[in-house]
Amino acid sequence: MVNQKMIEEAVKLLLEGIGEDPSREGLRETPSRIARMYNEIFGGMAEDAGMHLSKRFAVDNREMVLEKDIVFYSMCEHHLMPFYGKAHVAYIPDGYVVGLSKLARTVETYARRPQIQERLAAQIADAVMEELKPQGVMVLLEAEHMCMTMRGIKKPGSKTVTVVTRGIFRDRPELQNQFMTCTMR
Repeated sequence: MVNQKMIEEAVKLLLEGIGEDPSREGLRETPSRIARMYNEIFGGMAEDAGMHLSKRFAVDNREMVLEKDIVFYSMCEHHLMPFYGKAHVAYIPDGYVVGLSKLARTVETYARRPQIQERLAAQIADAVMEELKPQGVMVLLEAEHMCMTMRGIKKPGSKTVTVVTRGIFRDRPELQNQFMTCTMR
């Protein structure tokens, strides 16, 4: 949970810093709106992502489970600007699976923190490995970063792709190829 009052004060200072009058009609409620928005955007700070993966179902299946095209939104910790895209998460069960929405909830929990994409992918993979104890995990994130498209180099449409492998995905190119083939459909 964010500190509403601290954020409101910071936003007022920011508005003054850029030469605006925080008391003018259009900006009067902006500090409060931004504090409420930050409570939502950074809601993952107070959540334990592992809790989403704690309810498991026993299975005999040892084949890949893939949840793809999980839309996520996050905030770059370097510029506090959004980056957003899709996550693809696969694992090879070792006796247990989770409900598919649990993978999406895990992605969302970590995305709703100040982040860098590389860490986000690793956190998702590590949480699945730690909580579910599968034979392996593979995570691919593709995202557009507003800090690259709206400012700086200004290259809209460019995407950053990160891939993280754990367990048997590291040493089995055929599993990596199967994952990549499935995510590109």
